[in-house]
Amino acid sequence: MIDTHTHLNEPRFVEDLFVVRDRARDAGIERLIVVGYTLATSREALRVAKQTGDGAAVGIHPHDAAEATPEALETIRDLASSPPVVAIGETGLDFHYDHSPRETQIDRFRAHIRLAKACGLPLIMHCREAYEELYTVLVEEDAREAGGVVHCFWGTAEDARLIVDLGFYLGVGGGVTFPKSEELRQTLLTVPRNRILLETDCPYMAPLPYRGKRNEPAYLPYVAERLAQLYDAPVEKVVEETKENAFRCFPRLQRL
Repeated sequence: MIDTHTHLNEPRFVEDLFVVRDRARDAGIERLIVVGYTLATSREALRVAKQTGDGAAVGIHPHDAAEATPEALETIRDLASSPPVVAIGETGLDFHYDHSPRETQIDRFRAHIRLAKACGLPLIMHCREAYEELYTVLVEEDAREAGGVVHCFWGTAEDARLIVDLGFYLGVGGGVTFPKSEELRQTLLTVPRNRILLETDCPYMAPLPYRGKRNEPAYLPYVAERLAQLYDAPVEKVVEETKENAFRCFPRLQRL
């Protein structure tokens, strides 16, 4: 399995990082991506990825959009030249919390897209209550050229269709296992399976039966199993399909 979105660069993993990674290997996690969300955590993502032999993503989250100055983005560009870096992100839009002004979020999201295209890397995108605006920016910036994933997807069937039609993938995590996520599950049934990626978003969004606890990559099989139930397909088939999807989305990941 490939866990396409982890935050093993979080302080909550400092004490037992290698134990967590060993548990993930025992659970069948072949590769994972450690995702940055500020300049500091992007550097840490790269450091952790080098230690564990995994991929990294470097970028600045919309919550911290003001931090994404031209100077900071130039540093992100420099980090992106390191072989473990497989994507630019986590970037995107969050109109739920509005920790950063919306205009600033949109401006810095555009800057990340241009950076991804310049670096020849895909995007890892966060989107909450801003799918219409996200889609508009992706079209206007011709982001299809970069490609990438909207992680932790939780939009409508129409949101999914528009994103997939642009050539992007959808990341599915622990939320798909929650009892009250039936709408999400029905939406996922409308999405071609060759556009689905597995993720944990650890330490957040732990799947059942670990909901409310620290999430970790070793719990990814619970996501795969729930998708297999949804598709009425063997879990081995879902694992193989999503692995192939991950390698198509993140070409550098396969070379690690």
